[in-house]
Amino acid sequence: MLRIALLCSFLSFSMLVHAEAETYNRVDFQVEAARDVTNDQLITRLSADIQDSHPARVAQQLNSALNGALKLAAAYNTVKASSGNQRTYPVYGKNNQITAWHGHGEILLSSRDFKAAGELIMQLQATLQLGAVQFSIAPATRNQIENELITEAIKAFQNRAEAIRIALGAKSGKTVHFSINNSGLQQPQMMMRSSAMSDSAIPAPEFAGGESHMTVQINGTIELQ
Repeated sequence: MLRIALLCSFLSFSMLVHAEAETYNRVDFQVEAARDVTNDQLITRLSADIQDSHPARVAQQLNSALNGALKLAAAYNTVKASSGNQRTYPVYGKNNQITAWHGHGEILLSSRDFKAAGELIMQLQATLQLGAVQFSIAPATRNQIENELITEAIKAFQNRAEAIRIALGAKSGKTVHFSINNSGLQQPQMMMRSSAMSDSAIPAPEFAGGESHMTVQINGTIELQ
């Protein structure tokens, strides 16, 4: 029993020494690649609000306004339009009695063609109210830039690893582990410039989408020998 216990203790010690040897001369560090990317996608919503004493008339007028807006938007091939939130609710007066009905409906617009979106918004504002306009990087653009930044970050990681090896006087080194993290700090900006307008016309807004800062980080570990 004593010999077995001593053998187990020796094996445990050997495994511990071997584990420590495996982690010897390991260096953890981080690199990143970043780029400012022009926002190329516009997203906004327009809404209609109808109030009447009869809920049927509210629904009729609301549906008419939203259907007309979607029909108008269908003429713009580069603008995607879809239905948003829609609801009708009672308006209460004295003695908690219903005095009217209020209908609210929205349509959502998204486009990478800012000029066409501005022209459509101009027309829709004759019957709908414009909400907040947001800008972002389109998914296809984001994927492309992320792939480019990943390539740049991996090259930076390899260069940094080689610089560390030379600085520490190691003969060789290998990558033990690394992880890739990406982030996008959205910095939407909106600029609307109106052209000359008459009393009976709504000018088409001109948008400037601003930029977003995209970053890819690599956290890794190398082992030097």
